[in-house]
Amino acid sequence: MELSGILVTLGALFLAGLAADELGRVTRLPRVTLLLLLGVAIGNEGLDLVPDDVAQWFDELSIVALTMVAFLLGGSLTRKNFARHGVAIFTISLAVVCATLLVVTPGLWALGMAPELALVLAAIATATAPAAMADVIHQSGIKNGFTETLKGIVAVDDVWGLIVFSVVLVMIGQATGWGSVLSGAAWDLGGAIALGCVLGAPAAYLTGRLKPGEPQQAEAIGIVFLTAGFALWLEVSFLITGMTVGAIIANFAKHHDRAFHEIEHIQWPFMILFFLLAGALLEVDALVLLGWTGVGFLLLRIAGRFVGGVIGALLGRVPGSEVGWYGPALLPQAGVAVGMALVAGEQFPEWASVIMAFTIASTVVFEIIGPPLTLLAIRKVSNTR
Repeated sequence: MELSGILVTLGALFLAGLAADELGRVTRLPRVTLLLLLGVAIGNEGLDLVPDDVAQWFDELSIVALTMVAFLLGGSLTRKNFARHGVAIFTISLAVVCATLLVVTPGLWALGMAPELALVLAAIATATAPAAMADVIHQSGIKNGFTETLKGIVAVDDVWGLIVFSVVLVMIGQATGWGSVLSGAAWDLGGAIALGCVLGAPAAYLTGRLKPGEPQQAEAIGIVFLTAGFALWLEVSFLITGMTVGAIIANFAKHHDRAFHEIEHIQWPFMILFFLLAGALLEVDALVLLGWTGVGFLLLRIAGRFVGGVIGALLGRVPGSEVGWYGPALLPQAGVAVGMALVAGEQFPEWASVIMAFTIASTVVFEIIGPPLTLLAIRKVSNTR
């Protein structure tokens, strides 16, 4: 495709993102959902208006966008936030992951699915969508104990999910190289945290020494790109690396907090392209492959999130007005789940097609209905305070 066509496409996508943002203000719908739906309309499943040359950027764009999100979420993991909401963050995040696993697994088994496959799909169901949830929280403009706790949960939720997923693969695949699976998971998680510390420590000291403004923007985006690049090079989780870098800077850069503000200022153009292209590449046809077992899978995940949210909230002793809303707020699901499905498909090729069909279909559903429920939960809790 010629450069002129690429530039026209990008210009149209950015303006479409602006329109979605304005429509979200009028309709009070999450702009994430509007962008995804618009992406579906103009993508492969709709009018097919997105050139292949632009769609091919999605993987690289998603890495940059998600690293920014992880960096900002890590910034919420401060000593101050943990002192206020730490118990709730850990009890709710752990309870939601465990309840999802314990509800989905026997439920799928009862629907006739092989227990091992049911366990794999349940482990994948523990994943959330940090980008969608972070943007909904930001769009709401509400800052209270509920949203601060949600940020912390989203930051650590996928860590627990990846650990559970790795353990499940080890349990099921003991005869197919469990040692390599375990060591790979340890490197993915532990290596990411170690890399985050290595990058975050000097960044915490050096960042913000220059004057605010354009130099600070270059500095902040430089940290994000270095984080993503080194994580990919070392083959560790760029999400966990970004979260670790953000947490270290937030806790140890006592002289400023401008790096996070600069990322907030520049991330939206990346997020527009990310969500539009995500919608354009969604395989909506996968929904027809679900059948009644697939519908059961969706309902079981909803039940698991709700039950886990209530149990975790009660254990975390959050205000009564918040107890019933953590489960609905944690329904969005996206790229992390697809990544898990790809790994599981490689480990168990005989189940690969089923795993991918269920995961893609659930991602389509929960990426569209999840953000509105997250926004509804935030507003309901806010109105009862």
